[in-house]
Amino acid sequence: MSKTILWDFDGVILESMSMRDFGFKEIFKNYPEDKVDELINYHRANGGLSRYVKIRHFYEVILGKKIHENKVLEYANNFSLIMKDRLTDKNNLIMESLNFIKENYTNYKFHIVSGSDENELNYLCNKLEIDQYFISIHGSPTPKDILVNTLINKHQLDKEETCLIGDSINDFEAANSNGIHFVAYNNDKLDKFNTRPPFF
Repeated sequence: MSKTILWDFDGVILESMSMRDFGFKEIFKNYPEDKVDELINYHRANGGLSRYVKIRHFYEVILGKKIHENKVLEYANNFSLIMKDRLTDKNNLIMESLNFIKENYTNYKFHIVSGSDENELNYLCNKLEIDQYFISIHGSPTPKDILVNTLINKHQLDKEETCLIGDSINDFEAANSNGIHFVAYNNDKLDKFNTRPPFF
């Protein structure tokens, strides 16, 4: 059975947090700064959640307002346009991860499971010239735990020989709920959740 690594994207393969901060500030620039700051804090604490969830959270929890799904999609599309313009710089790739991927993509089965929009994610990976290293690339709006479950079933993955590398609590939760190993990266607070498999 082939050993499989599922990769988160933001903060693990690409250093993008500050630019995604900018994206949220930009699409909500007409709202009170303190409310947007609350969203940024939520965004940073929940890196593995999709922008769709974060946009709804901003309206429904922080502003206490209802938001129509069409408006969520409008904000998400505007956010994506900003990201496509800013995240294709190869200097933002995390070299430690990239070097491991390049050196080992023939030794492992690599997939991406991200909270980023799936269409945008495939576009970025193509522009960054890294898509060839991954069997598949998946993102939101499908929640990450479901993405992981779908991959396990589709490829009949051996859970003992599968791990997810991530930098947020949502990544750990997606791995844990699916019974696979979790490797924390770029976030010391998650080290206690490491279940690093022997093959890694």
